[in-house]
Amino acid sequence: MSVDPLAYCLAKPGARQDEPWEGDIVAKVGDKIFAFFGDGTAIGLKCGRDRAEADELVLIYPGDVSASAYIGRYGWNSIRLDGAVPPDELYELIDASYDAVVAKLPKSKRPKP
Repeated sequence: MSVDPLAYCLAKPGARQDEPWEGDIVAKVGDKIFAFFGDGTAIGLKCGRDRAEADELVLIYPGDVSASAYIGRYGWNSIRLDGAVPPDELYELIDASYDAVVAKLPKSKRPKP
């Protein structure tokens, strides 16, 4: 993978790194998480408005994409890094997760591009 996914996340407007739980790194925009890094072997991203939309990716990459624990029903998936998901698609998924979270922020809290 040519670009580190965490570095890619943190290069987004208004993005910052946080560690809300010991040992679990996340990328936030405003006060909302758009990427979970956990132990560094996978990334958790918002991949759909609901579980049905997010399951489309699970069907394409079984074994490398699964519903995220606890928040999977809200459209979050866990994507194994260095798995079958190509880097360019991973970056598109990061972009979509970031955009979905930014869209839910109050206008006053949205980053300026």
